[in-house]
Amino acid sequence: MSPRLAELWRAWRASLRRPGFLLLASGVLALGVGASAAVFALLDATLLRPLPFPQASRIAEVGRIFGGEVATISPHEYQFLDGMHGVKALGLMRPGSVANIAGVGSPRQVPVTYIDRGVLAVLDTPPVLGRNFSKSEDQPNGPAAVMLSYGLWQRDYGAAPGVVGQVIQVEGRPATIVGVLPRAFDTLSDPGGIALPLALPPASRDYNHNGHLAIARLADGVSLASVGAQADARERAMYRDMAMGGNWKQPWFGATSLQAALHRGERPVMLLFVASAVLILLIALVNLVNLMLLRTLSRSHDAAVRSALGAPLLRLLLPAVAEGLLVGLVGTALGMLLAWSGLRLLLPFIPGQWLHGDRIDMGASQWAMAFVVGLLGALLAAALGLWRSRRATGTGVDELREGGRSGMGARSGRLGRVLVVVQVALAVALLCSAGAIAHGLLAASRVQLGFASDQVLTFELVPVKAHYPDVGAVQTLAQRVARRLRAIPGVTGAAVTTNLPASDGLYGQFNNGMKTPEGKQFEAQLHGVGTGFFQVFSIALKQGRVFGRDDTAGSEPVAVVSRDLADRYYDGDAIGKTVLVEVSHGPDLPARIVGVVADTYQRGPLQPRQPMVYLPLAQMPRNTMDIFLGLEPLRFVLRGHGRPADWRASVEHAVAEVAPGQPIAHLESMRSVVRQTTADARLGMLMVGLFAALSLLLAVAGMYAVMAVAVAAREREFGVRTALGASPSRMTRLVLRGGLGQIVVGLVIGVGLALGASRVLASLSMAVAMSSIGRIGIFDPVAALGVCAVLALSGLLACLRPALRASRVQPMSVLRGD
Repeated sequence: MSPRLAELWRAWRASLRRPGFLLLASGVLALGVGASAAVFALLDATLLRPLPFPQASRIAEVGRIFGGEVATISPHEYQFLDGMHGVKALGLMRPGSVANIAGVGSPRQVPVTYIDRGVLAVLDTPPVLGRNFSKSEDQPNGPAAVMLSYGLWQRDYGAAPGVVGQVIQVEGRPATIVGVLPRAFDTLSDPGGIALPLALPPASRDYNHNGHLAIARLADGVSLASVGAQADARERAMYRDMAMGGNWKQPWFGATSLQAALHRGERPVMLLFVASAVLILLIALVNLVNLMLLRTLSRSHDAAVRSALGAPLLRLLLPAVAEGLLVGLVGTALGMLLAWSGLRLLLPFIPGQWLHGDRIDMGASQWAMAFVVGLLGALLAAALGLWRSRRATGTGVDELREGGRSGMGARSGRLGRVLVVVQVALAVALLCSAGAIAHGLLAASRVQLGFASDQVLTFELVPVKAHYPDVGAVQTLAQRVARRLRAIPGVTGAAVTTNLPASDGLYGQFNNGMKTPEGKQFEAQLHGVGTGFFQVFSIALKQGRVFGRDDTAGSEPVAVVSRDLADRYYDGDAIGKTVLVEVSHGPDLPARIVGVVADTYQRGPLQPRQPMVYLPLAQMPRNTMDIFLGLEPLRFVLRGHGRPADWRASVEHAVAEVAPGQPIAHLESMRSVVRQTTADARLGMLMVGLFAALSLLLAVAGMYAVMAVAVAAREREFGVRTALGASPSRMTRLVLRGGLGQIVVGLVIGVGLALGASRVLASLSMAVAMSSIGRIGIFDPVAALGVCAVLALSGLLACLRPALRASRVQPMSVLRGD
């Protein structure tokens, strides 16, 4: 074995023989690597992983700009985009709907996505089997055709190649299967469903957005900005021709990449996680640098002796390099194990819509990143130690004069003290930011949603169009089903609604234009509800009354409004006043307000609360009800004890008695729906708590390790001081004063960093929502004060044991070199 390899092996053997330092340094590195690897794996699965389409970067979404983001578009607006320069293909789709199918097995409800012929051309991905919709099929009253999703074809048809040409029942009418969608299409829609032709008329007058997404494939060299500018110019011209141009100073329409559009909801949260993980990694690396530096400095006297005896520089450097390499390998491996385990534990808390059907994998890129970061961090820490060793070789006499036999020079600990200050400052910045967010999340978690979800079950029902062709038939069916559900033994209440009071669905809220008799216009969520709705959910009545059996289609139109709406638009006195409900393609519906109920958070406490208007389902305007039925199923709710599985047979039997052959779907508890609605908040609270705990652990471990090693390296100095008459209490104060001084400096710098970070947090919509709900600022003085107190106390405890050790140093043992 060569002398260099022998030196490396001796260094590794020495570390393994006394593994305390190896375990401590590797554990510190593992925490930083594990946190960053887990977050970047989640980032890859949500924001970075390319869409599974050819040249996916050339696919754009074109639409109206809402809140600075390109969003949906109306069919009328879409038809003005045809023929834009640089656009190779254009398509329109509307995901998120549901439909009833029959023909294989029992009738059931499945997700449905409406697409026009251009969608598959934009995706540049042909069907797995069969063909795209024909031109005639994609027109009103064209031949009935359907395409199966890849998952439905695999699950219900056993991936049979002869499925094309078969006829199934869609909404009670025969439709021919013309193709099977590519598997990649599931990233744009709910898997396991079907696709139907959008069938727009040649000159659509549909101005409702209703979740329509326009996608375009751009030619090479064409930018998103140029396509967005073309779309904006065309739509402005269209609205000017309609005498609706107005004075638009900002673009109303634009274009963005499809990948960015799909992940617009989770982007702020993920960026927050990434920033926290980077800070955790920096704290861990600073901690590791401190440990490795002090490890090298504690041996600087030996290095000076070996240098004075003629040892070559490389022989002096190899032990530190070998130890850094070993720490990097062990720490990275442990970190990846922590990341893999953490992701398995976090997976149930990650909202399903974040992943769009993808998995979170610890792939080659994550492993490569972890080993690069881990090894570079460990070797950087060793390099700083080598720099000190090189300095020692240049001033060996000074080092021997300062350090004595087993100490280290006075100048040698300066860099270590600076790194302690940096470490504490970073920890304060992260903990203050995490504390402010955690405070907001905690306040949000305590917000009353305005309704009771315990012992409430819900299921979806889409009336089969062939059996219930008009709104009147649907309303009659809903009333009959609700009455039959109330007859089930153990059910204490049942009702029907167009929207649940909490929902994570794409169209979980339906905003509708409203007016007061004085002409004041505003938007509110519109809910159509049946008798007993407010009682089932225990939504508190604040004024007036709720709907009764006399509020039928032929009686006076009435409405119940939320307290927020009554306070905002009726000065708190809404009873007896009139609200005008705007109706698409029809006259406004005047409804007399007969009740005011408590506010509810439909999209969870992290979303702004919106005013609500409730109408009796029997009095819903026909055109508005048509829009509801085209977007969402009816929701039935019942209050009773037990699990959803225990009620399935009774509910299915009750529905079958009223409507034979009518399928239902998603029978679940309302608490489950609420958990899905608040998934973002729960994940945020969990991640913020983990990051804060890791930061505090690393900071405390770093402070303790630095003080312990520093005291051990200064044992000779403490022995001399004791021999000259210094008392144990004075020695304890000396060490505590030095350690706490570094901590105080770090706290002051860290608070300044936290103030700067608060400006970045202020731009994140989630943080703004939490701060408004919690009624705190993005920089929370209470959280900052608590962080400083915890870190100061932790620093005191970290310094206390080394200080007590310094007070017990025996002068004679140290001076003899024992």
